Amino acid sequence: MIDIVNQINAVHREVGSHPVSTGEGRSLLLRRTYDADVADVWDACTDPGRLGRWLGQVEGDLRLGGTFQIKDNAGGRIVRCEEPRLLAVTWSFGGGMDTEVELRLAPGPDGDTVLELEHSSPAEVVDELVRQYGPGGTIGVGGGWDLALLGLDLHLRGIELDPATWEGSPEAKEFGTRACHAWGAAIQAAWGTSDDDIAAAVAFGVQQFAL
Repeated sequence: MIDIVNQINAVHREVGSHPVSTGEGRSLLLRRTYDADVADVWDACTDPGRLGRWLGQVEGDLRLGGTFQIKDNAGGRIVRCEEPRLLAVTWSFGGGMDTEVELRLAPGPDGDTVLELEHSSPAEVVDELVRQYGPGGTIGVGGGWDLALLGLDLHLRGIELDPATWEGSPEAKEFGTRACHAWGAAIQAAWGTSDDDIAAAVAFGVQQFAL
């Protein structure tokens, strides 16, 4: 049983601007601290065997310039790799539009590790989606990353799970629901979305975790 409230509060969330390869971008940023050293966290985020124990089965040519595919999830290309501090990849579902994910690790003050994950998309694409449909899809993306970083925390603490089945558990769905509410506040601050619109957006994000 996880402490859902503490796990939600362990993550800093913000919406901002981050350049992508095609120009201006919009990004979701997550930051949290792990009770493990940088080398261990880097290994957990790059070794296929360990990735399969908290994120999903990964296949491909896992080197700079190579490609990867996470089973039943996204795939992409490895564009930067500066061990053990920085990993940047393209990220797309089913051959759709490429977005960009950057993972940054830094040593914390107590031998721990500060992890930042930033997921960026072209600004014009994100802004148009928000205009047409509201920020609900963005909230769902953020909540999905929250769930992944929770899985990493459990893995680093020696709690074994099967990502394919655990993510559908009532506990994971409850966590995802709370994460969507946490992203609602960050997105409202970034876009000045009305209370009614953000409530509908959170409900849309929550719906994705209930499936």
